[in-house]
Amino acid sequence: MRPSTKTDGFTLVELMIVVAIIAILAAVATPKLVSARLSANENATIATLRSIAAAQVQLQSSVAIDTDADGGGEYGFFGELAGSAPIRDFNGGAPAVGTIVLDPTYLPIAFGNVVPDGSLQGIVERQGYYYKMWLPNNSATNPIAAVNEAGGGGNDATLPGSSNAEIMWCCYAWPVQATKTGNRAFMVNESGDVVATQNQRTAALQPYNGTAAATVPAFDAAFSAPLDMGSDPALASVGAAAQDGRTWTPVGN
Repeated sequence: MRPSTKTDGFTLVELMIVVAIIAILAAVATPKLVSARLSANENATIATLRSIAAAQVQLQSSVAIDTDADGGGEYGFFGELAGSAPIRDFNGGAPAVGTIVLDPTYLPIAFGNVVPDGSLQGIVERQGYYYKMWLPNNSATNPIAAVNEAGGGGNDATLPGSSNAEIMWCCYAWPVQATKTGNRAFMVNESGDVVATQNQRTAALQPYNGTAAATVPAFDAAFSAPLDMGSDPALASVGAAAQDGRTWTPVGN
């Protein structure tokens, strides 16, 4: 009986067919995986903003910060909320930054890792998104401008207004890399309601993206009146125009 000359293994044609099938599957699956990651990052950001809003309520209710000693608690920056920077204090009649840090904290310590953006103002990075906190200045009438967090966390040279910081704050979140780590941009304020914009590039607008000064949201971006934290968020559902020219809508529960 003659021995068989057939050898085990795949032919070149078979291997090429397998490679082609794998390439087709990868081409179909990759966009879905990217979309799933973007959606996961955005959902995490919405949850984080709601946690930040809850932390601000707890801080204000505790009256841990009361720079005018009137018994009304004030909202704080990330560095204060996370215990990485001293809180503001009442210092003989004038608000000042003291030496006390919150313990326990109202936000995880990771939020105390505040870094400067392109304007040298404090931001925090979490799961593909940057976050920026704004507190109001001491204006007694509208418009009420905002005070930014220091590039290293906590208070900068200009302190928030004592009375205004008892009733208002806002925080924005936008992608570290637009279309890669997230699409939408978000804002939440003392109301606790998160609003969002699709953050798409248009002929007139760049998407909020990264840390460059030109692509970081201004404090009044989602508000109905210019340079005024005391105004309402500009929701498209009520026909209000946002200061950044974008459409902002409430995020569902």
